[in-house]
Amino acid sequence: MSATIIDGKAIAAATQLEIKARVSALATRGIHPGLAVILIGDNPASHVYVSNKVKSCGAVGMHSVLEQYPVDLTEAELLTRIDALNNDPAIHGILVQLPLPKYIDEHAVLEAISPEKDVDGFHLINAGALMTGQPRLRACTPYGVMKMLEHSHIPLRGAHAVIVGASNIVGKPMAMMLLQAGATVTLCNSKTRDLSHHTRQADIVIAAVGRAKMITGDMIRAGATVIDVGINRDEHGKLCGDVDFDSVAQVAGAISPVPGGVGPMTITMLLMNTLEAAEKL
Repeated sequence: MSATIIDGKAIAAATQLEIKARVSALATRGIHPGLAVILIGDNPASHVYVSNKVKSCGAVGMHSVLEQYPVDLTEAELLTRIDALNNDPAIHGILVQLPLPKYIDEHAVLEAISPEKDVDGFHLINAGALMTGQPRLRACTPYGVMKMLEHSHIPLRGAHAVIVGASNIVGKPMAMMLLQAGATVTLCNSKTRDLSHHTRQADIVIAAVGRAKMITGDMIRAGATVIDVGINRDEHGKLCGDVDFDSVAQVAGAISPVPGGVGPMTITMLLMNTLEAAEKL
């Protein structure tokens, strides 16, 4: 069996066309969605991520502001700037690029962002709203995975989904979104005994643990859908996911690649969150 490829890049492009149309509709009401991105320090990977986010804003007609600060910016200064953005009517979404310097309390920074402008979906209020089945702004990566499953017509109601990785950014919110869609969810982590026992029973496997090629073909039930959230480097320095694509693609019914899978969707759902925040005005 050769799996159908779930093309995140193509789904992202289609979703961005929808976003662009809704942005244009807001403009007729005098509302122009705006995203503020704060970057501290000179981490090369963070610069690439931020550049892609700003570029994507422009592509759908959104306003964006990139604020870059030196690595010695104090926590107090950062919190003061976030407060100003919270009160800026031209800004509908605020994103602080992670990771932050070690001397800054990441939790305090994320909680300082207004829940109405928390387009990463990390604020406790937004996480709690998702937990209780009343989602507001959702974590971008699992939100993107849900859009990929929807676009690919993967049935969720009654399906058994196994998530490998229980982070606050992906695994936990992913579980909540799938539960809300009617799936039965097994949430595994790095300490799960006999991981293969769980993954072989799954209709859907979502790998988000951060270990290169740890999910192999013999761990997947024939015909299952496999979504690879991981971004790693293999022994040759080549970009790869948490899934051993070559072996899993011979067994799965559908699979997302790395690159070109979940990555483009994460940025797209950041745009969607910013749009949705503006639409609530």
